Amino acid sequence: MKIEQITSKTNQKIKNIIHLQKANERKLQNMFIVEGIKEIEKAILKNYNFESVFFCSELISENEIIEIFNSKLPNNVFEVTLEIFSKIAYRETSKNLIAVATPKKHKITDLVLPENPLILVVESVEKPGNLGAIYRTADAAGINALIICDKKTDLYNPNVIRASIGCNFTVQTAITSTNEAIEFLTQNNINIYSTYLNAAIPYHTVNFKKPSAIVMGTEATGISELWIKNSNANIIIPMQGFADSMNVSTSTAVIIFEAVRQRSVSI
Repeated sequence: MKIEQITSKTNQKIKNIIHLQKANERKLQNMFIVEGIKEIEKAILKNYNFESVFFCSELISENEIIEIFNSKLPNNVFEVTLEIFSKIAYRETSKNLIAVATPKKHKITDLVLPENPLILVVESVEKPGNLGAIYRTADAAGINALIICDKKTDLYNPNVIRASIGCNFTVQTAITSTNEAIEFLTQNNINIYSTYLNAAIPYHTVNFKKPSAIVMGTEATGISELWIKNSNANIIIPMQGFADSMNVSTSTAVIIFEAVRQRSVSI
């Protein structure tokens, strides 16, 4: 492992790491930052390509880095001072390691699904923390794919990676338009169940044992009219108190785990 030392905060590579915290720079450079050992390990597991690694020897050893990356270790490995590492870390506790990787394409036509898939669809979710929490739920539930429609936040936003603890790497993902998603689901005979307040049935009364896609929208605007028109059924979580809605990541967890529960029960 060849290591280049960087001791200046004005080094162009250091400046570039900071630039990659912005969505337009990630898109322009086709690169993104992964902070933290757990997050990097998940990206390695799902065969992401790494361009470079930055570390501080006061926080992690060279042998530990070799053990984490194994054969996936990139050629560009940079050792920085603790001061510089603190400067380029997006969050205060980045677990001692920062890497730069290449995003995947996430085409809906590339999805590989089983015969009886369980799919989660999210439309226009804006908050990175919510999207990250949804990914944690999707990973924990073992869903087959997550489809992001009309995206409002970058899948590789550092806050999405942090909130998901790297589960945005482990869940098979497609990024597309609502029209294309509906066409894909219809062509593959996957039932569409959209969360909607009106003319809806309680979520737990739906049969999720068949090929199913659960569609979630934002708390502010919900889902678009296209989903309502193309759903096999519109579903709702009955509310017992005074609140008229729940956080989208919480609602997602409630419905997804009901679907998983049904599928674990013998027919």
